[in-house]
Amino acid sequence: MRRRRPVGRPPGRPRRLDPDRDGPGRPRVERATRRLFLKRTGLPDPAEHAAEMNLPPWQTHLAALASAGLAGMTRRLPTLICAAARLAWRASPADTLVTVILHLLAGVFTAYGLLATTGVLRALFAGGATPDRVRAALPSLALVAGATALRAGLQAGAGWAQARLKPRVDHLVEKRLFDLTTRVELPCFDDTEFHDSMHRARDRGLMEAAPVVEATIDILTGVIGLVAAAGALGVLHPVLLPLLLITAIPDGWAAARAARMRYLAIFVLSAVRRRKWILADLMADRDSAAEIRAFTMRPFLAREHDRLAVRERDIHVDLARRQTVVRILGDMAGGVATAAVYVALGVLLAIGAVPLAVAGTAVLAIRTGQSSLASLLFAVNRCYESGLYFSDYLDFCRDAEHRIPETRDRPVPDGFDVITARNVGFTYPGADRPALHDVSVEIHAGQVVALVGENGSGKTTLAKILAGLYAPDEGEVHWDGTHLGDVDLDRLRQNVAMIPQHYTHWPMTARHNIAMGREPHEEPIAEAAAASGADDVIAALPYGYDTLLDRRFKDGHELSGGQWQRIAVARGFYRDAALLICDEPTAALDARAEHALFERIRAHADGRTVLLITHRLASVRHADQVYVLDRGRLVEQGPPAELLAAGGVFGELYGLQARAYRLDSRG
Repeated sequence: MRRRRPVGRPPGRPRRLDPDRDGPGRPRVERATRRLFLKRTGLPDPAEHAAEMNLPPWQTHLAALASAGLAGMTRRLPTLICAAARLAWRASPADTLVTVILHLLAGVFTAYGLLATTGVLRALFAGGATPDRVRAALPSLALVAGATALRAGLQAGAGWAQARLKPRVDHLVEKRLFDLTTRVELPCFDDTEFHDSMHRARDRGLMEAAPVVEATIDILTGVIGLVAAAGALGVLHPVLLPLLLITAIPDGWAAARAARMRYLAIFVLSAVRRRKWILADLMADRDSAAEIRAFTMRPFLAREHDRLAVRERDIHVDLARRQTVVRILGDMAGGVATAAVYVALGVLLAIGAVPLAVAGTAVLAIRTGQSSLASLLFAVNRCYESGLYFSDYLDFCRDAEHRIPETRDRPVPDGFDVITARNVGFTYPGADRPALHDVSVEIHAGQVVALVGENGSGKTTLAKILAGLYAPDEGEVHWDGTHLGDVDLDRLRQNVAMIPQHYTHWPMTARHNIAMGREPHEEPIAEAAAASGADDVIAALPYGYDTLLDRRFKDGHELSGGQWQRIAVARGFYRDAALLICDEPTAALDARAEHALFERIRAHADGRTVLLITHRLASVRHADQVYVLDRGRLVEQGPPAELLAAGGVFGELYGLQARAYRLDSRG
């Protein structure tokens, strides 16, 4: 007996717990963060009357952002920078090299320009007539101008290469993500952990890939500028280096403090903003417009929305006040630090430790260093924020790679004489009980086989296993002598057509909605549409088969539920596969259309194998074989007439439905 590889997290790879969103860690962080903010603002809790809601993917890491300090951000930087560098290199090695090299060269010319400024100042401060001093300063001034021009040119070139890199990074991460999501096993989408991880990676992690690369480059630029300024000061006089640090500390403190206040406010407001957005959507959505008016809901919705908006406004106003205070304190501290630097330079000049020209150059170098440090702190903050979400993308990709089925080389059968499932069992990830247990069926070529049972009995699950969409946990499925676990399932599925219960309204033309990725040949498409009854639907469309079936696009058209179902049936007919699976194909149809569709399916099934799943048991009276499932177990099997005569589960369900259609229920 073969056992399926688990669809959960791969063996040996336990899920990394994140206190920001897992277990007791996250509530503690949330409560502590909220208490901290409310203590500092003195405002009432904005979530007091707001329903508790799970954080959306774009706000998953707000707790970590709100509680992170500069030291914590710095510790995480090496990992983020390495990941960003690898991504940039894979996206475009040439653009990555050009960006780094040009930024390094720009830093060299920054330092050179500062040092050349000393020559200019020495000439200007020297004795003699002013015209003579100006002429003496011209060579050094030319060097400064040349260095400045070269630096500007190099930075422009680096910016051009960086701009080229961004779309390449976006394309690379998108391609990798959607390649993985379309290749993992289907049961992964029933795994809550995997599904949540995929949404975090797609909704925010994908967006933050390019910003992480950009922030990493900005960090490199800031470091280069800071090193250039520090190097120039070190060459001028070693004692000048501490002066750069003295002026940088206040700006760094103010920037980090203001950013943390912003994150605290966003975190505390997250529940309020999401509830306000939901109310806004309800008041402006077409689907809810009629009910709002019918139940006179406008005053209530407007009052709730305004209450939340006022709460959000008050917190933002207070945040602006507090951030302004921090910036003022930072500017005051920076002013004191700058004054201390000038005093120190004056002392150095007074004792003759540095000449006047060197002191003037030191002032320019310190200003340059301050600007580079401010850019560096901002980039570190942005890299940390984007990196948290980008890590979700990386974690998802690593996990998804372990969930892709192994490559199988055994030849895929073009058809079958019999499909056999022996002792099949299957349990969905996280489920308490199996969806199927010890089920054995046989489907012979050319038969119409019906799977019958109440909701949750395992009918659809069994059909997906027979089609190779799910691999069973227990038991085996064979197409003739070929075990499905040994073949390439993508190639096997070319021999399966499915009319699912929950079909997709693809935003494509009617033609491509029927062809579904295959070459849209006109005659077979017309035949499939005629066989399903979709030809009348398409004939009424403004552009026929070229009509776009999505009203969100220009000249798009929307279909009713029954019309969409005919299109879905046409898809299954167009595929012309050895096995046709019909899963509740008439759910959206009226009685007349339902009868007509079943007649079409029987006509189309001539010589083909049909697996029919339906709750409407009158539709299976022409089936060759019926399998009755109950809570994941096979309880009855046989031709429908024999099952009716036996009076078992099938007979009971058939009788219940038959009595429901009688006008006199007492009969």
